[in-house]
Amino acid sequence: MKRRERTRQLIELGGLVVKADLVELTEDDRAVILGLLVEAAARLRGEDRDQALTLWRRRGVRAFSDPLES
Repeated sequence: MKRRERTRQLIELGGLVVKADLVELTEDDRAVILGLLVEAAARLRGEDRDQALTLWRRRGVRAFSDPLES
């Protein structure tokens, strides 16, 4: 991946963390945010991977389409 593409990807991923309201809800505690992401990754390695992906995808689609979400 080229540097510019990687930079764009990182900015977009950071935007998702903000859109999910994780920065405010954790009072910008990056250890907590990382812990949440590590927990999600562990769940994706587990037996309920498909169920988690389905649930999280539905919630993400709703969050993207809801103009009141920010």
